[in-house]
Amino acid sequence: MLQKNRSGRKSTGSVKTKRKSVSKSKTSAAHRKTSAGKSRKNSRVRQRNLRMLLICIILMVGVSIGCWYGINNVQERERKEQEVLLEQENSGSGPEQWQKEGAPYIDVELLTPNEYSRPQIPIESVKYIAIHYTANPGATAMANRNYFENLANTHETKVSSHFVIGLDGEVVQCIPTSEMSYATNSRNVDTVSIECCHQDEIGKFNDATYDSAVKLTAWLCVRFGLTSENVIRHYDVTGKNCPKYYVENPDAWIQMKADIASQIEVDYKLKNTQ
Repeated sequence: MLQKNRSGRKSTGSVKTKRKSVSKSKTSAAHRKTSAGKSRKNSRVRQRNLRMLLICIILMVGVSIGCWYGINNVQERERKEQEVLLEQENSGSGPEQWQKEGAPYIDVELLTPNEYSRPQIPIESVKYIAIHYTANPGATAMANRNYFENLANTHETKVSSHFVIGLDGEVVQCIPTSEMSYATNSRNVDTVSIECCHQDEIGKFNDATYDSAVKLTAWLCVRFGLTSENVIRHYDVTGKNCPKYYVENPDAWIQMKADIASQIEVDYKLKNTQ
C-alpha cells in the first residue's frame, strides 16, 4: 500500500520505486525477446549451413562417381582396342600381312565405341559385303571417318561403315569386321559395309577408288569364305539409290562384280602360296 505523507498526498519515493521496477521489467522482457530472436537467427544459419554442406557432399559424391565411370569407360575402351591389336599380332595379321593376301593398304583408325556409330554389337557370321557411296562429293576418307566419330557428340543420327575408301584409293578402317556398323539397315547384323568416296554428284568411282574397292571386297570375300554373289549394293537391301552410279548404270555394277570375282581368284592363289 502506498504511503501518504502528512499532508495526505502519496509519497514521491514510492512512485519512483514503482516506475523503476516497471522499467527493469520492460528491459528484461526486451532482452529476452532479443535473445530469442538471436537464437532463432542462429538456428536458421546453422540449418542453412547444414543444407549447403549436404549439397556439397552430394555434388562431390556425384562428381566422384562420374569420374570413376569415365575412367572405367576409357580403360575398357583401351582394353578392347588392345585386344584387337593383340589378336592381329597373335594371328600374324595386320595391314602388312593383309596386303600380302591381296588387300590394299588399310589404315586402321577405329572409332571410339559409342551408341551412334560404333555400338560394339557382335556380328556372329558375315554373309555379305555391301558397297555404298558417301553421297558427299569431294570429301576424303578421313573426313567421312571423322564425321562418324563426331556423332558420339552430336547425336545427329546413327550411321557408320566398316571401311571408307578415299579419292586416292586410301582405305580407312573404322570398325572391326567382328562388330556391326550402321550402314545397311536390316543387313547390318551380317554384313561388312564399304563406303566409297566420289568426286561429283554422278557418283562414279574414279580409278584409284574403284581399284581399292575391288581389291578390298575380294579380300574380304576370301577372308569370310564368300563369292562375288555375296557382294551387294545398299540398293539391293532397301531400294535406296546407293551407290548411285552403280544403281543407275546396271552394266557398270555387273562389270564391278566381275572384276571382284577375278580378284577373288587371284587372292585365293596368293593364299595357297603362303
